Amino acid sequence: MHRGRPSAWATALVIGLLLMSCTPSWAQRWWSEMGTGPQPSVQTLPDFITLANRLSPTVVNVSAETRSSPTLDLPQDLSPFDQFAPHRTESVGSGFILTTDGYILTNEHVIAGAREITVTLSNRRSFAARVVGRDPKTDIALLKIDAGTPLPVAPLGNSDDLRVGQWVMAIGNPFGFDHSVTVGIVSAKGRFIPGNYDDFIQTDASINPGNSGGPLIDLRGEVVGINSAIYTRTGASMGIGFAIPVNLVKPELGQLRTRGKVTRGWLGVYIQQVTPPLAQALGLAVPQGALVSQVLPDSPAQIAGIRRGDVITAYDHQPVQDSQELPLLVARTPLARSVVLEVLRDGRDRRITVTITASREDALIKSRTTDQMPAAPHQAVGLGLKVEELTPKLEHELGLSAPQGVVVTGVRAGSAAEDAGLQRRDLILEINRRPVNSLSSYQQALAAAHSGSLLLLIQRADSTLFVPLVRQE
Repeated sequence: MHRGRPSAWATALVIGLLLMSCTPSWAQRWWSEMGTGPQPSVQTLPDFITLANRLSPTVVNVSAETRSSPTLDLPQDLSPFDQFAPHRTESVGSGFILTTDGYILTNEHVIAGAREITVTLSNRRSFAARVVGRDPKTDIALLKIDAGTPLPVAPLGNSDDLRVGQWVMAIGNPFGFDHSVTVGIVSAKGRFIPGNYDDFIQTDASINPGNSGGPLIDLRGEVVGINSAIYTRTGASMGIGFAIPVNLVKPELGQLRTRGKVTRGWLGVYIQQVTPPLAQALGLAVPQGALVSQVLPDSPAQIAGIRRGDVITAYDHQPVQDSQELPLLVARTPLARSVVLEVLRDGRDRRITVTITASREDALIKSRTTDQMPAAPHQAVGLGLKVEELTPKLEHELGLSAPQGVVVTGVRAGSAAEDAGLQRRDLILEINRRPVNSLSSYQQALAAAHSGSLLLLIQRADSTLFVPLVRQE
C-alpha cells in the first residue's frame, strides 16, 4: 500500500463533501449528468374504469339480417311445388346512441342490404330498428328505435383536436362479445384508404370484426370517431384500426335525419395524385396538388374554365397537398358558394373562381370494364407498346361515341410501358400535351419528345388519366 496515494473511499468522501458545499442547482445538474439525479415524475394511466362505466351503456349491438334466394341447378324432374327456403345471413356490428329518444349511429356497411335490423342495449333489451338515413360515401347510417324510456347518450367531441399519441378507447362487439373495451393511442391522422371517402383516424386500440360502427372515445368521454375498418391479413386486429372522424359526420346528421341522404358540393372533375414521375413530366418542383384528368360536361369546373391537365394547388385559400384532400374540401362547401381555385397550367399560376353546385356524380357514373381484347394486328413503335389505328370495328368493340387517339393492343413484359401501368384497350390521346389522332401523329409526337420522360394522356373505359412513361434507351 502506497502511503502517498488516497484510497478510493477517501476520494469518494472528498467528492461528497465538495458537492455538499456547492449550490443545490450545481449538484443536481452533476447528479443528473451522472444518471443518478432526480427523475421526472411518472405519469399514471388514465382512469379507464370510470370512462368505460360511463360510456358502455351508450353502446349498442346492431344485428342486420339479410335474405336471398338460392340459385340452384334444379333437376328436371323436380316438382314445381318443391320449395327451397331462402338463405339467411346475419351481420353483427356496433353503434352508439345519439339522442335520448333513440337515434343511433352506426356504419352503413353494417346494415347494407338488411331486411331486418335489431338493436340490443347494454341491459339486454332488444328493439327493431328502422333506417332513417344512410350515406355510403362516409359509411355511416342513422337508425331509430322506440325504447319507451329516455336512453343514455354518447356526447360528440371534436376530432380536429386529436393529437398523435393521445389515449383513446374503443367500445364495441368484436366477434359478438358484447361491450368489449380496448384502449390505445392515436397512431396517425388524415389516413386515406383507396376506395374510401374519409380521411381516417388511425389507432392501435384493438378493432376487430363487430367493432364497426362503435365509438372511438377520448379521455373526456366524448366520441371523436366511428370505428370503421381494420388493416388485416388474418381477419383479426393487427394493431392498425381506422375510425371516421366525428367532425366529418356531424354536419351530415341533420340531412340524414330530415332527408335520409346527404347532398354535397360538386366540382365535376376526375383527379389523380401527382406522383414524383408525374411531377417531373409536368415540370413541377414538388409532387403535390390534384391533377385534373377529366372535366365533366356542364359541370361547375367546365363552366369556370378548368381544363384537363390543370394542377389544383389550393382550394378556397387552403393548400391542396394531396389529391385526396380535394374531394373533402369540395364536399364541405355550401351549395351555390363561389370559391377560388389556385391552378398551375403550363407552368403559370392562375386563380379561377368556381361556383359549387349539388353533386350529380351518381347520375354520371358509368360501368367500367377491364376485359382484355383479343390479339390484333399491331404497329410496333418501341417503349414496349403495340398500338394501332382506330378502325370502325375497334370503335364498336370499345363502345366509343367520339373516337380519337390510337389504341394499345399489346404491352411487352418488363417494358417501360408495363412499369407505367399501361394496358391493352387503353387509348392514347396525347403525348407531352400534343394531340394524338392517328399513328402518324403518334409517331410525330414521340419524335418531338426530346427527353426520356413522356407524359401520356390515356382513356381507359370512361375515364381519362395522365401516365408518366420513362423511355428506355
